[in-house]
Amino acid sequence: MVLEVMRLGEPVLMKEALPVRDFGSPRLRKLVADMWDTMHAEGGVGIAAPQVGVSERIICFGFEASSRYPDAPAVPQTVLINPTVELLIDGTADDWENGWEGCLSVPGVRGVVPRARRIHYTGFGLDGETIEREAQGFHARVVQHEFDHLKGIVYPMRIKDWTHFGYSDVLFPELKDQR
Repeated sequence: MVLEVMRLGEPVLMKEALPVRDFGSPRLRKLVADMWDTMHAEGGVGIAAPQVGVSERIICFGFEASSRYPDAPAVPQTVLINPTVELLIDGTADDWENGWEGCLSVPGVRGVVPRARRIHYTGFGLDGETIEREAQGFHARVVQHEFDHLKGIVYPMRIKDWTHFGYSDVLFPELKDQR
């Protein structure tokens, strides 16, 4: 079932999400299925539980191809519960990269956000199985973006240069028919 996406200003988006304890439960399975349905219906590449009004530490992300990010490489479809993210930085200029981001909770606009190029993330799957990966590039960006939602951070809070923020259809007219 497609759920309502909370938009910037909703209190649930601005607070720390709570840990999940009921791994494998029918309630959790339904919520995650609904999150996937919502993400796909909205054309997203990731979604966090607070974005559908649930203050829990759950993110879903991944795609084969994305019309919103046509140049992005595929990211493995993943459900990540109670995640942790470690930035893999060593103090060089290559640690960070700027990239355009959008958000289902901030529809119609995009901005350039600096993110760590490489990360290590851990968490749990639906049944409590451990998930541990290193990611780089767009995969790392998506995980960091969704993880921020669990901390009450929405991507415009990370923008450094406001001259690189605006309406998607103005910035990217070639994607005008896309979300």
